[in-house]
Amino acid sequence: MTAKRSLVRRATAVAAATTAALVLAACGGNDTGDSGSAHSGGHDAPVSSSAPSPSASASAPASQQGGRNAADVAFAQGMIPHHRQAVEMAALAATRAESAEVKALADEIKKAQDPEIKTLSGWLTAWGEPLPAEGGGHGGHGGNGTSGMMTAEEMGSLEKASGKAFDTAFLRLMIKHHEGAVAMAKTEQSGGAYPQAKEMAGAIITSQSAEIARMNTLLGKS
Repeated sequence: MTAKRSLVRRATAVAAATTAALVLAACGGNDTGDSGSAHSGGHDAPVSSSAPSPSASASAPASQQGGRNAADVAFAQGMIPHHRQAVEMAALAATRAESAEVKALADEIKKAQDPEIKTLSGWLTAWGEPLPAEGGGHGGHGGNGTSGMMTAEEMGSLEKASGKAFDTAFLRLMIKHHEGAVAMAKTEQSGGAYPQAKEMAGAIITSQSAEIARMNTLLGKS
């Protein structure tokens, strides 16, 4: 009798333990499923929506910086001395030119190209590229004639001229100078990658082409 009761108690305990285990398993499965669905539903959505935002914002400056190529660097490094020489030529007109129109044009050239020199220099500094040395504009960059820059001899002759002779020499040399700048800008537009550099190149083409036409008209009056 005692043994029979012991067996009954043991069977009851086993049944109770089995029931408890099943209940716990069921609860645990629901918890896991709920937390999993809450985790995937509540966390995956933010991850997919928020993760690209910081990465996109972080990569935007990098893409701008990394968007440059060798043509952009060559454009900036070539246009800086080119503009410097144009500004130097324009400065001579204030005291040497006879024509008020030539003086006005020279002043406009100086006011337009000085800020562009600063912008181009800023790009090269940001890119970690070397800036062209000051005073290297006479022969080194323009000696081959492809950029329209004056040689040291041409600059010297312009410095010695005055009056109508200066006006004529200035206009002829500046037309050639502008034509070189337009060619350089077209090369940047076709081969460059940096959006701001390509935008500046477009502005140079537009403005300096108009100035070339204006100078040709002034030469016709000489």
